[in-house]
Amino acid sequence: MLTYPHIDPIAISIGPLFGVGPLRVHWYGIMYLIGFGAAWWLARYRARRPGSTWTALDIDDIIFYCAIGVIVGGRAGWCLFYGRDVIAENWLNAFHIWDGGMSFHGGLLG
Repeated sequence: MLTYPHIDPIAISIGPLFGVGPLRVHWYGIMYLIGFGAAWWLARYRARRPGSTWTALDIDDIIFYCAIGVIVGGRAGWCLFYGRDVIAENWLNAFHIWDGGMSFHGGLLG
């Protein structure tokens, strides 16, 4: 039988600071940051190649809009696929991002 390790989803917990907090950074948030940073760096690198029709501003724009699409789509996908009962209680719970909830398929569609 396989046993899975219990990994805390919170990578860093800071706070409370100045009456706000605690600030919690999750592992998936760090991975989003690494993924978007790597995509931005790679696209900028390829845009500098001779013959490329992409500019640095084009890369910045597309990474920004893709990040917004992934985050909004991931949250909307979670609400549609997994969080219907939470949303049925109060539709404003869809905006409670501090409670977690992102789906891969929603992010992919976003």
